[in-house]
Amino acid sequence: MSGFRTRAITGLSFAAVVFGSIFFSKYTFVLLFLLIGGLCLWELFTHTMKDEQPTSRKVRRLAGLVLALLPLVFIDAALLQNLPALEYLSRVSYFLLPLFLLVFIYELFTKTEQPFSNLAFIALGVFYVTIPMILLSIVAFRGAAFSPALAFGMLILVWANDTAAYMTGSQIGKHKFFPRISPKKTWEGIIGGAVGAIVISCLCSLVFKSETLSMIEWMGLGVVIAIFGPLGDLVESMMKRSLNIKDSGNLLPGHGGFLDRFDAFIFIIPFSALYLHLIGQL
Repeated sequence: MSGFRTRAITGLSFAAVVFGSIFFSKYTFVLLFLLIGGLCLWELFTHTMKDEQPTSRKVRRLAGLVLALLPLVFIDAALLQNLPALEYLSRVSYFLLPLFLLVFIYELFTKTEQPFSNLAFIALGVFYVTIPMILLSIVAFRGAAFSPALAFGMLILVWANDTAAYMTGSQIGKHKFFPRISPKKTWEGIIGGAVGAIVISCLCSLVFKSETLSMIEWMGLGVVIAIFGPLGDLVESMMKRSLNIKDSGNLLPGHGGFLDRFDAFIFIIPFSALYLHLIGQL
């Protein structure tokens, strides 16, 4: 019971911080997801970027974190100033590429036996965490004004899908969905999660009337998240199995690390952004 209480208190407290930060101002929104992205990257690099010397390990992880976050920092700075994000990124790319290549030079002077593995993990962090976070910022700043409701709705739908899947699977789940990676996931849970996401998407269309999405378009977003959310969770589980770890971190008592909590959300962002683009909303 104490474990459940710890998990519940952590979850509710964190949800309140996330909700407040998203809607308080555009600056708190940017800072929130910079922090989440940074912590996810740090957890990723902690388990993947290895070195025999503790000092060298920390330097490499810190350098990787800074470099992987830089594109997100530049895009957010442009969006906060109402500048064209992609045009701004093309300008600063003249600085970004030399900075990335400095890591190659750093690896020349280390004694690690797998320098290109460490470089590859930085690239993995950019594609796996940074680019989705950039797309999330573009979703929130689409149009002339900052409007975070759609980004928040995406997060709510992921949580609804995850919660409904857990409740359904734990009660009536019998048929395994992907036992090689996640023995506890069942088809009943997947279906229950999809129903939960679609139901909550209908409520989002009623609550977030300032958004231009119709109820059908919100439901379509719910379907996208119901499909790719569980797959994102499986991808992170596959990564943890390959690294032989149980949790990505321990910063969230009862919940593991930030990657454990945001794996599905990060994974659905590119697919949701593509869907929004295809229906003319992005």
